[in-house]
Amino acid sequence: MNGVLPDSALRKLIEDGAIRAPIDFTPDQVQPASLDLRLGTTAWRLRASFLAGRGRSVADRLADFEMHRMDLTHGAVLEKGCVYLVPLLERLTLPEGIEAVANAKSSTGRLDLLTRLVTDDGTEFDRLPAGYDGPLYAEICPRSFSVLVRPGMRLNQLRLRQGHAVLDDAALAALHAAQPLVDGEPLIDQGLGFSVDLRPVAGTLVGYRARPHTGVIDLDRIGGYAARDFWDELHGEDGRLILDPGAFYILVSRETVSIPPDHAAEMSPYLAMVGEFRVHYAGFFDPGFGHGPTGAGARGVLEVRCHEAPFALEHGQVVGRLVYERMSAPPERLYGHGIASNYQGQGLKLAKQFRQG
Repeated sequence: MNGVLPDSALRKLIEDGAIRAPIDFTPDQVQPASLDLRLGTTAWRLRASFLAGRGRSVADRLADFEMHRMDLTHGAVLEKGCVYLVPLLERLTLPEGIEAVANAKSSTGRLDLLTRLVTDDGTEFDRLPAGYDGPLYAEICPRSFSVLVRPGMRLNQLRLRQGHAVLDDAALAALHAAQPLVDGEPLIDQGLGFSVDLRPVAGTLVGYRARPHTGVIDLDRIGGYAARDFWDELHGEDGRLILDPGAFYILVSRETVSIPPDHAAEMSPYLAMVGEFRVHYAGFFDPGFGHGPTGAGARGVLEVRCHEAPFALEHGQVVGRLVYERMSAPPERLYGHGIASNYQGQGLKLAKQFRQG
């Protein structure tokens, strides 16, 4: 059946050797509809980001861009504003008809840690053609904070799919009618639109802005950092926030959204013309996100960077959309049910490395 491959199918591909690595996979690496990818032991500092290009390998192109090589075995700092390339432990030999797409994991995006998948013969980031056979690399560019990384850390994830999986607007409307995907009237236009919340029901906190001069973040230190040392709180009651050029913000969607167990979703920008800012999209929404026992849904966290000019963002302004995809089969486990799911039922929430309050 066409659709995104669930956890059981991912484990079968690992068992068959279509997905392999020099060390054993960990059980929690396989998520309901995606596979976490692990950093290897080496990083190259690059003078520029690059793609291999058709008919060429990443290894062949590396000499044109590498500045120096780093050993990650005992941990190494990736500095803010620099570009790095890290070979991943996983390697693929995809069956014919199976293609792949990658995204940064949620915590990676909330740290403004630009992470993209690079492959041999690649002409675009984060996309692998059906039948791809070769190594995987992560391009990493810390944009707000320098970070300490080690081998085995998981900054991005891979989703595999067969055939056409994306729901068109008619199918998405039918799905919403059968089981509501969003509270209130849905905005359906090439996906499910969502807007920004700048008038919180309780309190005045509307978001966070990354501080420009901070210390290093060890990605393994969960809850290890006081949020105030890295973020400025943003408060307001007038429903407006003026974004500063070059600044990075964590905001939250006005709507609560739900992903049914037989579907997955991906956050995408709504329109490039809505303003001088970009809503980053840092991950997949696994089956079961916001679909817990209460059925209350969960808000989408927005990673926002302003570009050339200050921009006034208004409460309720549409800033992105969720593109829903069918699963080829339901997963054995859902997001938030028996697995580590840091953001189930979330509201305005920073990455898991920070203590709020």
